[in-house]
Amino acid sequence: MKLKATIILLLLTGLTFAQKAKKSKTAITIAPKEVFVSDLLSKMTLEEKLGQLNLPTSGDITTGQANSSNIAKKIEEGKVGGLFNIKSVKKIKEVQKIAVEKSRLKIPLLFGMDVIHGYETTFPIPLGLSCTWDMNLIKRSAQIAAQEASADGINWTFSPMVDISRDPRWGRVSEGSGEDPYLGSQIAKAMVSGYQGDDLMKNNTILSCVKHFALYGAPEGGRDYNTVDMSKLRMFNEYLPPYKAAIDAGTASVMASFNEIDGIPATGNKWLLTDLLRKQWGFKGFVVTDYTAIMEMSEHGIGDMQTAAAMALNAGVEMDMVSDGFLSTLQKSLNEGKVSLAQIDNAVRLILNAKYDLGLFHDPYKYCDANRAETEIFTSSHRSEAKKIAIESLVLLKNENQTLPLKKSGTIAVIGPLADAKENMAGTWSVATKQENSISLIAGINSVVGNSAKILYAKGSNLDYDAALEERATMFGKTLHRDNRTTEELLSEALKIANQADVIVAALGESAEFSGECSSRTNLEIPQAQKDLLQALLKTGKPVVLVLFDGRPLVITDESKTVPAILNVWFAGSEAGYAIADVLFGNENPSGKLTTTFPRSVGQVPIYYAVKNTGRPLGNKEGIFEKFKSNYIDERNEPLFPFGFGLSYTSFDYSNLRLSSAVMNTNQTLKASVDITNTGNFDGKEVVQLYIRDLVGSITRPIKELKGFQKINLKKGEKQTVTFEITVEDLKFYNSDLQFVAEPGKFQVFIGTNSDTTNKIEFDLVN
Repeated sequence: MKLKATIILLLLTGLTFAQKAKKSKTAITIAPKEVFVSDLLSKMTLEEKLGQLNLPTSGDITTGQANSSNIAKKIEEGKVGGLFNIKSVKKIKEVQKIAVEKSRLKIPLLFGMDVIHGYETTFPIPLGLSCTWDMNLIKRSAQIAAQEASADGINWTFSPMVDISRDPRWGRVSEGSGEDPYLGSQIAKAMVSGYQGDDLMKNNTILSCVKHFALYGAPEGGRDYNTVDMSKLRMFNEYLPPYKAAIDAGTASVMASFNEIDGIPATGNKWLLTDLLRKQWGFKGFVVTDYTAIMEMSEHGIGDMQTAAAMALNAGVEMDMVSDGFLSTLQKSLNEGKVSLAQIDNAVRLILNAKYDLGLFHDPYKYCDANRAETEIFTSSHRSEAKKIAIESLVLLKNENQTLPLKKSGTIAVIGPLADAKENMAGTWSVATKQENSISLIAGINSVVGNSAKILYAKGSNLDYDAALEERATMFGKTLHRDNRTTEELLSEALKIANQADVIVAALGESAEFSGECSSRTNLEIPQAQKDLLQALLKTGKPVVLVLFDGRPLVITDESKTVPAILNVWFAGSEAGYAIADVLFGNENPSGKLTTTFPRSVGQVPIYYAVKNTGRPLGNKEGIFEKFKSNYIDERNEPLFPFGFGLSYTSFDYSNLRLSSAVMNTNQTLKASVDITNTGNFDGKEVVQLYIRDLVGSITRPIKELKGFQKINLKKGEKQTVTFEITVEDLKFYNSDLQFVAEPGKFQVFIGTNSDTTNKIEFDLVN
């Protein structure tokens, strides 16, 4: 009570926390969170409470015009709880000043941004990041992103996106970590830990927001925002684990997804946001909607804005992004008894708690240090780390006759619409990136090769024959500078250069915005204009290396047959050109492994490794059609490249798989070991993968599930024993009653270089 009285005294004397912080160069000491927030909440009018639940976009705010912007009046009236899509310390400080010096209660704002895979220093797209299989590097990428974003005034990121996706037609597969719930869970924990650190009071940490809760990555037809419909068993065993991992890691906020679940939009789904998220999982933070999601519930057929807003609040949403539904309708709903004041107060309390945890009440300008903005963003050390991480993300898919690494000699032709496309190197959802600072492939090659070889360049083709499609796939300033020459003229120039070269590097694939939000595709092949270019280059008889840019698994069945070497580079970030060149010329040995299955045909989609057997499984591995078996009449069953696949310039031999015991008790730990030898001519890294199969269960179980992995570094000729510990937790699953159980019985353990390994051994689990 003494502390509470002190706060009240300060307010009565006109020295608010904001004013006191302004006068002091250091953060002030205020009451403990529960006391402070309760006291503040008691002073708020209903309109001010609803204002804290309102998250508009920054709109028309520009430097020097914050006070005259349309949003400024609302902030001054206490009708805004936070803003997003505003960048730079100067702008943010101007806006925060309105909140803490002109509004009645001086409550600071949250400032959010889609800091998805880096800030100005940009890392590989999240799908590429996942292919490093290195949790330390992934965590580090989030730490650097938080440091740079916080240095520029941002204190909240709408990341990580942890949606499991097994359908590469969906464009946002680029923004996630692939198809596997176990790997996705490890990455979710690493990202949350990277953003938030161990103390949100520090000025280089920010709030994370796990998204999109839930099941957003499984839309029908792979079409963004589309209906999602699945059983509870599939939800709990395959799609929910990464969200749960992020909650357990302490994420401060959760974003509700656009899709419906069991016929109810996630934004208004009480089972999802209250029963599961809060009561079952114990989430203590706040829930924010996705962009205009409350408004969009009307299109789902839920009702008008008032109905949708009341439904969202009752379901467990605390902050309304852009719809303005809470601010404009909740007072009426309260008067009509459709929502309660207790619900509104609880939502406001959670928002204020987050601001307190960030230290904004101690110092509302803690993220507004101009010196940090000048010295901690896009630094040489951050760029160096970004390059290192980018190198680890690249996946070598084919290397026939050791075409790679290339020699730094002779004449090298670099051809393709993505060879000199620095604006595209950062990939989709690179909101804060300064595209002009990114390194293109041709720039990277010139830097690495220097004067040791002659480098020739030609564009060869446009991204696609269809100019309108190319425009849709190069939004947000990520132009490919469409060439208005004829197809014949472009090809003629490319072939002239190719015929002078000893080797051809073909930079082909998708542009940055060919994947990402609202970039769903029905055709997963390389655009035809580029396929025609590639075929012409192959006909020269010169060795061709395909450097494949993409934000999703592509169908490259034809290319895998005809091109000697294929390096999948995703969109590797601001240092992409340097990283790719280092791998192409052998300065670095590729070690990335796929986290999504590459289909042979779009007709195989959805496709993933952790399938269940049917009662009529195909009985051969040769792809031979069998009538009355589960197979296609016109295509093989297996993928082009399996989950976990990735080659190296060296080779690894697996031998002597063994278990510490053939029997495991539920309170014991089992050790699985394997010997791995680098049998090639290069030092290299290998991702050793452990899979488990539950042979008999009360419900049908997948033929394999990833349960562990280790990334090791072996010098050529070196041998190492890798050991995994298997606990009963690794054997648990949700049964038909949604109980998380491990059932006694026989299990198989696989350890190998990818999910297709047949290297296995068995044990029995007993009570």
